[in-house]
Amino acid sequence: MRISLDHLCKSFDGVEVLRDITFNEEVSALAIIGPSGGGKSTLLHIIGGLETPTSGTMAVDGQPIDFDEASLRAYRTTLGFVFQDSGLFHHMSALENVALPLHVVHGVGAPEADDRARELLARLGLKDALAKRPAQLSGGQKQRVAIARALAARPRLLLLDEPTSALDPEFTTEVLDVVRDLAEEGTRFIIVTHEMGFARHACDHVAFLYGGRLLEYGPSERIFAHPETPELSRFLSRLLEWSM
Repeated sequence: MRISLDHLCKSFDGVEVLRDITFNEEVSALAIIGPSGGGKSTLLHIIGGLETPTSGTMAVDGQPIDFDEASLRAYRTTLGFVFQDSGLFHHMSALENVALPLHVVHGVGAPEADDRARELLARLGLKDALAKRPAQLSGGQKQRVAIARALAARPRLLLLDEPTSALDPEFTTEVLDVVRDLAEEGTRFIIVTHEMGFARHACDHVAFLYGGRLLEYGPSERIFAHPETPELSRFLSRLLEWSM
């Protein structure tokens, strides 16, 4: 999938969050990294049609994306989203959380939606948790249900916004293993993450945002082994200072 951003800018209340982002690349497994406040989530939300830019244009596979709400609503149905908070319905079971949106939003028949939900939950190691509600699930299990829900309609692109930031280390590994396995199966995704090991080894490309600008982009191994800007060198050295 080719994503093209042309001089994209975004401001909130007069404060510029994204500055002149230009990007035109094939995306299969992309990590967006950078310090907090650098614009990572905002960029992901614009790519996902959840935010509109202040200026600039965007195209996906050569098709311009219009930023009126009707066009964005249709565009969003082609994507899958996973956020920091799993966003599950607390009064529904894991199975219902996956099947209901597929039935209501995408118009899939109830029996087919139910079968699809069972298939995905089993695939993600949740076969024994179908009837459990979110309060009965671990943090990692909840995020796996959220991933199943995002995959249910077979999206062209999966967008993950720091999906492990609220998880303990063991659950972080659990969720990242699932995303890595999906990538190996051919699922295209963009992930905003602070997990540098995952960005380096499970993603084929990395984008580094700093101060609202796209300072570096390239193959993961090159980005980590040979950073080209002092900002990226400093960012990586700080992260590695306390690593084991």
